[in-house]
Amino acid sequence: MGPAEAPAGSALLAPRLVAAAREELAAGAGRRRRRRWLPAARALQLAGEVLAVAAGLKPALLYDCGAAGIAELRRYLSRLREAGLAPSRLHLLGVEGSALLLHPGLARRRLAAVLRAHPAPFMDVSAGRHRPGLCGPAEAEAIKGHLAALLAHLGAAEASSAGAVSSSEVVPAGWNLCTIVGVLLGYPAAYTFCVQEGENCLAMTPLRVFTVQASCPRINDSLKVQIYSFSIPESLCMELKEVLDTWCDELKEAFSAQRDFVDLCIASEVVSLPAVAL
Repeated sequence: MGPAEAPAGSALLAPRLVAAAREELAAGAGRRRRRRWLPAARALQLAGEVLAVAAGLKPALLYDCGAAGIAELRRYLSRLREAGLAPSRLHLLGVEGSALLLHPGLARRRLAAVLRAHPAPFMDVSAGRHRPGLCGPAEAEAIKGHLAALLAHLGAAEASSAGAVSSSEVVPAGWNLCTIVGVLLGYPAAYTFCVQEGENCLAMTPLRVFTVQASCPRINDSLKVQIYSFSIPESLCMELKEVLDTWCDELKEAFSAQRDFVDLCIASEVVSLPAVAL
């Protein structure tokens, strides 16, 4: 049996994944700290999120477990591949100190779909607004220009790369990274706001928070992986109903085409918070 065919729930796989995260992602830490810095549960969750990208359930993952850079993430992904996970081609994208792990084909298709979308699925939550609303045509076209530049970058990077894991760095000239990352992560609609203000109008605004989870017995029989978590102002849900329905249908279709996850659960609840960071 090859490594990509590792038995589901293997008792040997989970310890290997925890060790890979602790040993490869703790940049600059000593050996003792490396063993302790990341809880085993979070290490397994991270491996599950990577597998969700490789399985085509989401176009990208924003790495947020520590200060590791592209080099450390490449080594970590090599360890996952040795363990039989993430066999598909992946791309690491560096953006202003942040790192995103991309499913190259799915990420490019997602960008292309948003570029074609009308109306554009961008929610303006600038602090100067009384309440959230969809972006106007001029603002939407400016964002699409940034997305088109990113799409061209990814196409060029993919064409010039070889190997199972490629990487590149992009310089975001005037981009609102909240919007760009929201699109890359596969959210059906992405927030945008006036970068100069740096704040938003979401405080105490009813938000419908969507979460997507699935079980991953391939890694651990009891592991539930959070695949998506995002919010949409409740006041915009009807206006974005078609976008949300399409996103849900595409997710279910992708889920039925893979074998790594089971028991898909799509849930939502309405919350109001005194402050919302984007």
